[in-house]
Amino acid sequence: MAKRVAVVAVNPVNGLGLFSYLEAFFEHKIACEVFAVAPTVAIRTNSGIALRADGVVADLRRRAGEYDALVFACGDAVPVFAQHASEPWNVQLMEVIGEFAAAGKIMAGHCGAGLLFELAGVIDGRRVASHPMVQGLIRRGVASQADFESDGRFITAQCEHTLPAMIPLLLGALE
Repeated sequence: MAKRVAVVAVNPVNGLGLFSYLEAFFEHKIACEVFAVAPTVAIRTNSGIALRADGVVADLRRRAGEYDALVFACGDAVPVFAQHASEPWNVQLMEVIGEFAAAGKIMAGHCGAGLLFELAGVIDGRRVASHPMVQGLIRRGVASQADFESDGRFITAQCEHTLPAMIPLLLGALE
């Protein structure tokens, strides 16, 4: 059975991180779709490159059964999220994270992913690698200072520079 991954990309998204995931999925013949955590499919990388996602995060609600994993492609996520947490697309992101976690799906991401999994209330007791700037905000999970972590179905990397070491774990979990 072919594997399928939903990638959620904040606006602006970290291009290095997003493109690393997409290239790995392409090379391993893993189908993926990108969903913008934004009001439209038009997003940008944090270096200004314009992108068009396959859909918006609202399109992903109630569809966890169609995917094997949810991947969070970070960017300037935490500061932007903090300023706009009540915006519909961020509320929908929290719902989608909760739905995928409740369905027992692989939950992966880098940088602020561990914190967003925390905020969605899905990492109780799990070790997550997160960017040093957000490690102190993780309370339900265990913030790790490791470059990457794999704890059950949660696979996280500290930042885009440690993501290449984490991706083989994600690919292995999807085999």
